[in-house]
Amino acid sequence: MQKQAAVITGMEVITPLGVGVENSWNALIQGKSGIRRITLFDPSNYRCQIAGECKDFSPEQFLDKKSVSRFDRMFHLFISSAILTIEKWKFSYGKDPYRLSVIGASAIGSPSTFERNCKGLNSGGPRKVSPLCVVAIAANTAASEVARRINARGPQYFLQEACAAGTKAIATATLLIRQDIIDAAIVIGADAGITPTLIASLGNLGAVATGKWNECPEKASRPFDAKRNGFVPSEGAGCMIIESLEHAEKRGAVPLAQIAGIGATCDAYHPTAPEPSGESIVRCMELAIKDAGISPDEVDYINAHGTSTPLNDMIETKAIKQVFGTHAYNIPISSNKSMIGHMWGAAGVVEAIFSIKSILEGIIPPTINLEHPDPECDLDYVPNRARNSKVNIVLSNSFGFGGINASIILKRM
Repeated sequence: MQKQAAVITGMEVITPLGVGVENSWNALIQGKSGIRRITLFDPSNYRCQIAGECKDFSPEQFLDKKSVSRFDRMFHLFISSAILTIEKWKFSYGKDPYRLSVIGASAIGSPSTFERNCKGLNSGGPRKVSPLCVVAIAANTAASEVARRINARGPQYFLQEACAAGTKAIATATLLIRQDIIDAAIVIGADAGITPTLIASLGNLGAVATGKWNECPEKASRPFDAKRNGFVPSEGAGCMIIESLEHAEKRGAVPLAQIAGIGATCDAYHPTAPEPSGESIVRCMELAIKDAGISPDEVDYINAHGTSTPLNDMIETKAIKQVFGTHAYNIPISSNKSMIGHMWGAAGVVEAIFSIKSILEGIIPPTINLEHPDPECDLDYVPNRARNSKVNIVLSNSFGFGGINASIILKRM
């Protein structure tokens, strides 16, 4: 039996650059940074004092007061991005509800709920803990709420697979559609980890930008630059409508792009550091390329994981060279994280959406702050200015703590 083609028919984002894909995309291709000093709490005593906050986002625009007060900021972003996408792209499903799924992704779940209730417990005892804490702290509650709103009774998954979670969620939907288990899925990645405990932990771990970059936030995220010293944490959400090509055509939806290939591996090496040889990352990209039925030299653009950490950027570059050989030097590569920071589990969905915009618009976003060439990162990273280029096929990478790797191939229809 021929496998069903999985296509994207709607997509929206909420990022530090704005609410809605058009607002964020326009800022992205202009090379604008969404990184600022943290305002969600006082960061004065923290090693890292900067982040990508979604300052244009107001949950009250999408949710009722009870939902806003009861649930986590991740929940707010997750549900709001789904509402925005479903309404803007006029998605409706009138067939068997057991063939419609919601698939969610988040690296860190609901941290503000946990911190708030711990504070209440410590200051006032057990009675200060919300009875809804146990529900609100479960990240899949957000996916269940989206399912309730659209009567999606098909298999539901919620992936908490570090910074590869969003890309793995896209892959999960693709597999379910290919196997003819479902007709369509709403895929959402969201994270809201700009909380005191998490930012303190990241600073103490040495994973994030610190030092002088606290004084110039917009310059702090600098993937592939010799002066990078860590990623910049951010928050946000991305949502995609993914459905079989057959189902999309029957309901008159115009596909934006096809998910042509998926690949996933695990380093099996270390809780935070990538495996030095890059072997698992190489295999991950090769699997996605093979699954898409293309050759490496057909890839027009790579949307890199590109976190701005010394090890990750170097090893991703090394892996790309192994996969593409001399052609690696001819492929434009860029990192959206240079402008939006690292959105954790939301990153894969948001960056896939921006990759589709590159296909549709013929523009490759830049890697900003690339001012000091690193001899070990010597490929074409589209430095500092967007580039006009016809893009038919994109490879988008996501690599997370724990050595969780995921790659997808997105293809012009």
